[in-house]
Amino acid sequence: MHKLVIVRHGQSIWNKENIFTGWIDVPLSDLGINQAKEAGQKLKEKGFSFDIAFSSVLKRSIDTLDLILEEMGLSIPIHRSWRLNERHYGYLQGKNKDEMREKFGKELVEEWRRSYSIRPPQKDDQSLLYFKEIGDAPLSESLEDTEKRLLPYWKEEIEPLIKEKRIIISAHGNSIRTLIKIIENLSGSEIEKMEVPVGEPLIYEFDDNLKIVKKYHLSD
Repeated sequence: MHKLVIVRHGQSIWNKENIFTGWIDVPLSDLGINQAKEAGQKLKEKGFSFDIAFSSVLKRSIDTLDLILEEMGLSIPIHRSWRLNERHYGYLQGKNKDEMREKFGKELVEEWRRSYSIRPPQKDDQSLLYFKEIGDAPLSESLEDTEKRLLPYWKEEIEPLIKEKRIIISAHGNSIRTLIKIIENLSGSEIEKMEVPVGEPLIYEFDDNLKIVKKYHLSD
């Protein structure tokens, strides 16, 4: 049996403050730090170990992974890529979610948040210029856009290793929803309804043909 573990980063300070984060690089809250440590403790208690790890290039994802591995006593290769970043929320980034609902209406904001193909309004964000490997950074992304930039990374860098390595991925709510869509071959409408809990390891078990045998959360 081949296992893959995926973890959404612990609570960030902007999760705590109900603010759209996207590609803005904010740290974990105190609760988020504890959630990451607890995830590492649980994985260790359940007998998990890893050979290689992947994360986004955003601090909350990096720190969550580092805390997990520290709790497990592991020092392994880590690959970081912007392709595992949270989706870019455009104009909404840095804005309070309730205030945006008041300004634009609850239905429209929820459409921007949950729709598979609809992007939030764009914003020219100079803070993204440090992502030099991208070229032109996105100014807003739908979940469909997120899938387009994540799918090649999954196919070329992660999926080929599943039968050879014990893998853990630390990422974000929407990049993990995208991974779930790819792994489970879900439709856009099916993934729109899915929520990913923070700091809770999700485990996939595959057979030798990489067919899913079992899917569960560590707390199940």
